[in-house]
Amino acid sequence: MGEKIKILVVCGRNKRRSKTAESIFRKETKFKIQSAGLSPKSPSQISESKINWSDAIMVMEDGHKARISKQYRHLSLPPIYVLHIEDEFDYMQAELIEILEERIPNTIKYEMKNYG
Repeated sequence: MGEKIKILVVCGRNKRRSKTAESIFRKETKFKIQSAGLSPKSPSQISESKINWSDAIMVMEDGHKARISKQYRHLSLPPIYVLHIEDEFDYMQAELIEILEERIPNTIKYEMKNYG
């Protein structure tokens, strides 16, 4: 696969979980990452252009997947993976970083094997 896979990581407000994911993987060489939030108050909101940019979307909770699927059903959505990370962490919290460093690369390996 010549081009890097593009991952959009989404949480509720793009303040802690998805923002942490983007921060820790920003300089990753194997894939590109952006983050967004579902709330209108998010500093970086999910949008059609971000969805169209992505090869895969990773969300924190089942409800996020359902909301994106419903709100953007008119688009050809990329695969959406649920990371199952509850909203109980602070931005850049060590435990959150550890979970993200395990789950995002493992999900990307799965994505590349099945869709790449």
